[in-house]
Amino acid sequence: MEIVRSLRADVAPHILFEHVDDLADYPAWMPLIHDVERLDGESPAWMVELRAQVGPFARSKRLRMERTELEHDRVAVFERREADGRDHSNWILRADLEADDQGHTTLTMTMSYGGSLWAGPVLERVLDDQVRRGSEQLLTLVS
Repeated sequence: MEIVRSLRADVAPHILFEHVDDLADYPAWMPLIHDVERLDGESPAWMVELRAQVGPFARSKRLRMERTELEHDRVAVFERREADGRDHSNWILRADLEADDQGHTTLTMTMSYGGSLWAGPVLERVLDDQVRRGSEQLLTLVS
């Protein structure tokens, strides 16, 4: 499953980038990301709790995410990297920023999931809605 959302903001790339380069900042604007704890270690890593409501039921998942790519004001990529030695479903969150000549920045968020627990048309719609709402909240935050 892959969800892609873009937004255009009337701000410079560094303004948006400071909200997408560190997962600890995501709970302020992304409703899917319920809680984040920064982990100590060699590479930037976080324990992330994802939570989504499906009718009267809530689905949650704790993931260890590492930042695997960083280009300041352009790209931040986070991937699931558990430290327990077992195989796990892929979760990848990618933020791409592109500035234009008029002082606007387009942010494209791509969330990819390779498992089955959060799969299916209903959950895909719920996740897409969470990402859409997060995009709107991020625009409000930087405006």
